[in-house]
Amino acid sequence: MRFSISSLLLAMALTLASVPLHAQDAAVYVVSYIEVAPPATATAAGLLRQFANTSRKDDGNTRFEVLQRLAPSNHFAIVATWKDQKSYDAHAAAVHSKEFADKIKPHLISTIDNRLHNGLAVAGTAAESAPGAVFVVTHVDVPPPSKDDCISALKMLVDDSRKEAGAARFDVFQQTSRPNHFTVVEIWKSQNAYDAHITAAHTRKFRDRLTPMSGALYDERLYKAL
Repeated sequence: MRFSISSLLLAMALTLASVPLHAQDAAVYVVSYIEVAPPATATAAGLLRQFANTSRKDDGNTRFEVLQRLAPSNHFAIVATWKDQKSYDAHAAAVHSKEFADKIKPHLISTIDNRLHNGLAVAGTAAESAPGAVFVVTHVDVPPPSKDDCISALKMLVDDSRKEAGAARFDVFQQTSRPNHFTVVEIWKSQNAYDAHITAAHTRKFRDRLTPMSGALYDERLYKAL
């Protein structure tokens, strides 16, 4: 039996359409948590600023934000985006990355926690944060059977939250090693904007839906940009 070219192309299109898309792109989203001894807070902040300035020049980097937790202030986070796994691996192996690890190691009170993700719901363009902006990084995890329900709830939260007047950015990453674990990264224009968000009806609805299936406490941490 002979098939026309148009029939063959149609069959190929239908096959591709049936393949589920689990990630938006090949980008790697990395969230790193750094905790240092309280007396070393200022030293760590300086090392992190220097590390960020150098890392932003690495091939494949499109985002590298260093954040300091509002309380306790000796906790830091890095939110970084890399074009692909290859560019992240090159960064991790770079001399300046190893030098940073060596310099900050004596000040750490726990090992740096690097978490790699796929993009689950990521805005197309990065937003510039103004002075006074509040950064929020939240770890969300549920038992594996609840993963899809959690994804549905998170996507609804994203859609509603991005419409808020005070929202500068609202992204969700899905951890590559544990797909039932997620990181929500938010930027709010001010403390008042964040306060309005956490009391909004759609936020309360999300928390009510999430709580029964949560695998751990809702770990929401507030930061400022360094």
